[in-house]
Amino acid sequence: MEKPREESQILEDLATLAGLPGYVHAVANICHRDNVIHIKGKLKPSDMDRLFSRERLIRTELTTLIGLMVKKPLDLSLQPTNVIDGYVRRTDALMQELHDSMSYPMFKSMFEAVKAGTTPPEPWHGPGMREPIFYGTESAYAFQYRDFVPEKYGADDAWMLKNKGFTSYQARIIAKTMCALMDEKGTRLLADTRMVNTPATWLPVFEFSLDEVAYHSRVDKGVVEAFFRAFRFAGDNSGFKEVGDFNEVAARPLLPTDHGTVLLFSHYAIYEALYESPFFWMWDDKAYRPIAAKHRGAFTEQFAARRLARVFGREHVHTNVNLHRGKDIVGEVDVLVIYGDRLIILQAKAKKLTIAARKGNDNQLKADFAAAIQDSYNQGWTCANELLASGCRLVDDNKKEVELPPSIKEIFLFSLVSEHYPALAFQASQSLKFQTTDVIRPPFVMDVFLLDTLTEMLATPLRLLGYVKLRVAVSDKLMSGHELTVLGYHLQKNLWLDEKHDLVILEDSVAQDLDAAMMVRRDNQPGDDTPVGILTKMRETRYESLIKEIEARADPGTLELGFHLLSMNEDSCRNVHRILETITKKALIDGKRHDVTIASNTPPCGVCFHCNPTSSPEAIAVLEAHCVKRKYQQRAAQWFGVSVSPAGQVQFGVTLDFPWEASDEMERFTADMKPASKVNDALPQYLRKVGRIKLGRNDPCHCGSGLKYKRCCLR
Repeated sequence: MEKPREESQILEDLATLAGLPGYVHAVANICHRDNVIHIKGKLKPSDMDRLFSRERLIRTELTTLIGLMVKKPLDLSLQPTNVIDGYVRRTDALMQELHDSMSYPMFKSMFEAVKAGTTPPEPWHGPGMREPIFYGTESAYAFQYRDFVPEKYGADDAWMLKNKGFTSYQARIIAKTMCALMDEKGTRLLADTRMVNTPATWLPVFEFSLDEVAYHSRVDKGVVEAFFRAFRFAGDNSGFKEVGDFNEVAARPLLPTDHGTVLLFSHYAIYEALYESPFFWMWDDKAYRPIAAKHRGAFTEQFAARRLARVFGREHVHTNVNLHRGKDIVGEVDVLVIYGDRLIILQAKAKKLTIAARKGNDNQLKADFAAAIQDSYNQGWTCANELLASGCRLVDDNKKEVELPPSIKEIFLFSLVSEHYPALAFQASQSLKFQTTDVIRPPFVMDVFLLDTLTEMLATPLRLLGYVKLRVAVSDKLMSGHELTVLGYHLQKNLWLDEKHDLVILEDSVAQDLDAAMMVRRDNQPGDDTPVGILTKMRETRYESLIKEIEARADPGTLELGFHLLSMNEDSCRNVHRILETITKKALIDGKRHDVTIASNTPPCGVCFHCNPTSSPEAIAVLEAHCVKRKYQQRAAQWFGVSVSPAGQVQFGVTLDFPWEASDEMERFTADMKPASKVNDALPQYLRKVGRIKLGRNDPCHCGSGLKYKRCCLR
């Protein structure tokens, strides 16, 4: 493997290029090329193809270019088109060379080991982590940075108004106005130059005056001027010498021109600065520092509690729960969710990756990870074990006692950070040390942006918990650049991975449908607000109704069945719908109990569906006995049963979850029992039989309306 040039040499060439006359026009062209999507009519996932191109420069690369460019005074002189195009081509080549150089230490050790016939060393430490940190998938959507600002800094508005001249809400309005103007200018310039294919420069799209921003935002001009002053680049960025150094344009992305305007090259730049920078302003005020730190921690916890309450209901979400054992407090849970016999223990940290860690300092990488992730996991693990031990009393921040369920089936540990943490999923998979038990599941590491997206797209308890169960179950066989990619895959196809797969790698483009749906929801773009897949294909079916019925009850007897149903593929889901349609129709016609059993062999498992005209103790006993026998016959560790009314409502459920053991008594009970058929084999014949049943005009209609057939579906 040929050794690339040193990073320092490449950055020196980039700095020389960025200092050439009119290079700012090349930056504008690149930003338009790589950050702008073109929408015609509704936003479609395919419209975002360009954002996943390998030729595109990502945000960290663009920020690096701009940081090098501002080391010298801006030269706005417009150069001939061929010169600007040459700048762009040279930039692309150098940035590719920089990527190769940063990747080299990782690949070098692997190639040398293969050549020597030895085991390759672990590449993901120290210098080997610089590449995934710098080139990792974005942690947040730009609109999340924008919309979380009032939540994060609302409690600090008095300080911000006094010291900076604007509130968090006003700052959000100003930034949003500038981004809207950027879009309008780009659309107008594209329309004006349609006949010549491309304008001479895209720079006017990214240029703003104080007066136009004040006019369009309807915010007082003095407030807008204060905003410009806070986020305007000042100085020569002399401290920015290598990748990983502090780059002032990340904190102050408004670049002043020589005629009183400012340049802003992307939505993401101003929204991220708006989310990140105010805390550092407050940190410099030593008297206010403790208050700022307190507000920062409170934001993370309160944000998590609000998002989880939207899914589970406020009554199921408890904050700052102290665990008392006698007179001692043995643990504190930042956010505790209790839903049926399932618990979520969320521990929040307001930490981020330091500059030394970003530059590949291995000791600092480990220290940052320990402070942000490992410590929160350890706290969650301790709390989980205390909850499972008897005699622990729980008291929340309102001094109210929190009741635990009689038995706990599963505990999920969430480790949450409030700041952008580069390559978070990757670092967690490589560095997090954790334990599991039959009850305590593997941890789920996330930031506030992922939690927001999860609770937005999986907005019901069963959907969210079902995904978490699947996600932590495959944590050791799934690799992706970011958790949004995994969620995007799940929304399309369901995250159930066949046991034959040892490792599954997901490309970032898998998240396109999710990205488009979130833009529709949060940026008010026209389009579909839900990716085509598990949330759309079973709408208005008996299967979906059964899921909702199970969620509404939060009954441990049926929750596990709900998780099992959510793990099915599309064909199986449709068969469940047809089964429920069939047995409810038969029960409506003849007033008798009807049932169908479906089974699978890998792993041995199944469901007995019963439809009872009336719920009774006898019906419960019949279902339970049926499930016991089927479970034994299939030699399964797990079996489910559910009874529905002729109208399709859940009456009761049975979950059998214990190891299979041979029994002479059970052998006698099941001796005459026919084997359970696979649903795809048994269902067609059963449906044809039911289809031959004829309703009389005066019989109750099979749809469950309560009307006679002649006055309902016969019409």
